[in-house]
Amino acid sequence: MMNIEQLAQKAKQASFQLAAVPTEVKNKALKEIAALLDQRRLEIFQANEADVEQSCRENLAMPLQKRLKFDGRKLDDVIDGIESLIRLPDPVGNTLMATELDQGLELYRVSCPIGVIGVIFESRPDALVQISTLCLKSGNAVLLKGGSEAKRTNRILTEIIREASEGAGIPAGWIQLLETRDDVNELLKLDQEVDLIIPRGSNEFVRYIMDHSNIPVLGHADGICHCYVDEAADLEMAVRIVVDAKTQYVAVCNATETVLVHREIAASFLPKLKAALDVKGVDIVGCPETRRIIPVGDATEEDWRTEYLDYKLSIRVVDNLEQAIEHINTYGSGHTDAIITENAAAAGKFMELVDSGNVFWNCSTRFSDGFKYGLGAEVGISTNKIHARGPVGLEGLVIYKYKLIGHGHIVEDYANKTKRFTHRKLEKEFQV
Repeated sequence: MMNIEQLAQKAKQASFQLAAVPTEVKNKALKEIAALLDQRRLEIFQANEADVEQSCRENLAMPLQKRLKFDGRKLDDVIDGIESLIRLPDPVGNTLMATELDQGLELYRVSCPIGVIGVIFESRPDALVQISTLCLKSGNAVLLKGGSEAKRTNRILTEIIREASEGAGIPAGWIQLLETRDDVNELLKLDQEVDLIIPRGSNEFVRYIMDHSNIPVLGHADGICHCYVDEAADLEMAVRIVVDAKTQYVAVCNATETVLVHREIAASFLPKLKAALDVKGVDIVGCPETRRIIPVGDATEEDWRTEYLDYKLSIRVVDNLEQAIEHINTYGSGHTDAIITENAAAAGKFMELVDSGNVFWNCSTRFSDGFKYGLGAEVGISTNKIHARGPVGLEGLVIYKYKLIGHGHIVEDYANKTKRFTHRKLEKEFQV
């Protein structure tokens, strides 16, 4: 049995070949993966049921249990995601810039895969399929470390993806599954084999990854998302949006955790919101002003910093738009924040000044998702400010290289002024 370093080396070798695999071969592999997932539904569900039963016996936290469940609806969703991915253009080999440095000396910036990507995630088996197929389409090899609570489901899914993709012509070794906590610690040491790590977990976990590896890290920690209900909001619309943002699926990073309400409409809006949230069984805590209007629990300073991932919501009444923006930039995680208002100027200011990867106007924070954005699912949401931000789809999994074509050109000719650079923009694609 190979150790983690050997698995990573095998992935590294596969990544060099995968970078040059034609689009039609990658799309064929994706089609075969979707078909085999559909054919082997029963095996997948049996493995997942065993994982779910064990998680119940071990009293796994309820949000993680909800993420762990992989039923027919989720399988249909990931198959739809693969089919969407097939329809997307290949992000590899695109000419991003073309410049004539001098006559016969042409420089091109061309998109290419990152290489080997290590992804560490919890509970959600559907994430394994989304991540691996995105990596395949973008030409990257992948090392996957899912939570131990999903080990049976992850094994069968990886087996299916490996079998279908390699059968379609994808280089062997491009996908590897890691299973233990020790595997993660070993992975963090492999800066010669792994080009990027994408962690999906708690703020503490992501910080641990960043502090214990020289490998670049891309991703987000907490998803502390907000809805701000402005004084110019349509209150019925605001209730619908907040209820969806909080309860449509609570155990996800783009669910709203805090609602900010303008003082001018708080007395009329909060009773309507509480009535709608009571139907959904949401536990509400609020600031002193909120508690004077509706009977809810007392929100602490810690609540503003908490990602509940459950049927719990904190509410704060604010004096104005500026105070709402200040609250979000102070307590938010830079993930997704929304304003609900009929005032375009207020919406514009909010979207300009809120420092988050996703800022919305009059819609639910639950739209912050790679599949919903048309990116062909996502490997995660990035709150970074370099390379990729927001849902990381295909474009976030490629980088670029510069390709220079000359005809015997040498630098000495330009140093001694025999020749001069033209630096003329070209409207042409790279080709050999």
